[in-house]
Amino acid sequence: MRCNRTLSYALALAAALLVTPGLAHAAATGGGGLPWETPLQTLETSLKGPVAYGLALLGIVASGGMLIFGGEISEFTRRIMYIVLVGAVILGAATMLTTLFTTAALVS
Repeated sequence: MRCNRTLSYALALAAALLVTPGLAHAAATGGGGLPWETPLQTLETSLKGPVAYGLALLGIVASGGMLIFGGEISEFTRRIMYIVLVGAVILGAATMLTTLFTTAALVS
């Protein structure tokens, strides 16, 4: 009697699961689906775009010129220029490396 009741409960549970597939929490097709992937992709696109490249180039030129031709500048100003220079190099690093070291063949 107990075996029949357990079997009937198992069959009822299996039937309930088969008719309600919409309740399953699965990842979207195409992989990914993690909540932080979209903001990181947006950040990557922004850091590799033409505006970021222009700002990085402007920062390198301005801070380099200030350090070379600045004359007597205070230590605080010199440190700010180093921070701007390093930030500009970091910002433009992806684009610069792609420009310098891309030797792949294009297949069309």
